[in-house]
Amino acid sequence: MEDQEWIAGKHSLMEALRAGRTINKIWIAEGAQKHLTQPIIAEAKAQGIVVQFVDKRKLDTMVPGVQHQGVVAQAAPYAYAEVEDLLAKAAERGEAPFLLILDELEDPHNLGSILRTAECTGVHGVIIPKRRSVAVTATVSRTSAGAVEYVPVARVTNLVQTMEQLKEAGVWIVGTDVGAKEEIYGGGKILGGPVAIVIGNENKGMGRLVRETCDVLLKLPMNGRLNSLNASVAAGVMMYEVMRIRRTEG
Repeated sequence: MEDQEWIAGKHSLMEALRAGRTINKIWIAEGAQKHLTQPIIAEAKAQGIVVQFVDKRKLDTMVPGVQHQGVVAQAAPYAYAEVEDLLAKAAERGEAPFLLILDELEDPHNLGSILRTAECTGVHGVIIPKRRSVAVTATVSRTSAGAVEYVPVARVTNLVQTMEQLKEAGVWIVGTDVGAKEEIYGGGKILGGPVAIVIGNENKGMGRLVRETCDVLLKLPMNGRLNSLNASVAAGVMMYEVMRIRRTEG
């Protein structure tokens, strides 16, 4: 069973149920607190989903290393979106496209928290490569606290090709790079329009071809000595800056 077919934790599962995700079966730990499990049991009953009560240790083996709060579900595999769907979502809302491109991100917790911030800041979708990148797994879903159900994620074979397609669709590609000359706070004109923000790998940053395909490179201003913020923090700063600009100019 692929990791991405498991949903763990009360919040993640409730969001998945509300979003109409196909849940095949739910397992609940026998000693789990009633106030945590009651809403899930009621929702499962309403949707005709089988609920089984089992020993907590069984849940530990189903989603190893994930804090499941005594609630685990098996869902249909995560449905990735197409890049066209992300642009359509922006059009539907009557907004300029606001996308995130994650270049070979490795840590599922980073992807989860990026999705959480993306949902808060009005991002229309996230694009990840199929190779050498974290996928949407149970840990991602858990860390995103349900945001994974609302922010579509597209998985593409070739990131550079996708960036070229976005450019043709009028989207500006902005890379975040510690070596950039310009700071993000000067990027108002670009960040307020149709934009895709590229966040690089946690250790290596953006790949060479990806960097070269960006229209603009911006850096986050740094006062401290460490020159690289955690990828999810850097992404969060960028997303809030785009939101701030769009609010003041929109």
